Amino acid sequence: MQKRPPGKINIGVGLIVMAGFMIYGFYLIYARDFAPGKEAWIADYAVHPHFEARLAHVHGNLFAFLNIVFGYLVMNLSIGKNSAKWVSGLALAGLLMPIGILSEIYFGLPPILVLIGAACMVLATITLGVSVILMRKRPGQIIENKDA
Repeated sequence: MQKRPPGKINIGVGLIVMAGFMIYGFYLIYARDFAPGKEAWIADYAVHPHFEARLAHVHGNLFAFLNIVFGYLVMNLSIGKNSAKWVSGLALAGLLMPIGILSEIYFGLPPILVLIGAACMVLATITLGVSVILMRKRPGQIIENKDA
């Protein structure tokens, strides 16, 4: 079996998670504008659980997008295998945040997944930033070398 390069799974998972949270956004629009009892939903729009539902939708799409971008960067920048694996894994673990928000709303779970996911995404961002700063080649040189 061929090993996947770090970052490829981030792009695939990011696109799938983004589609899922887009669908969830369509549900939120339905609940607000078309569902029976929409008046009660609208009246509670700014409070729990509706506020958290919107947070999950927004952060789900943001973190999915970050996974797509981080995956692309990890695949195309020479940041080193170890850094690439850490960034990739931490960014994927960051998706626990929006999933954790939904698990709080629908299953009453404690916010531990939210905290773990948020910390992982921050660490992924810091790790990628430091790795890019420490890169030995400039991004323009990497692209030129790939075409050669």
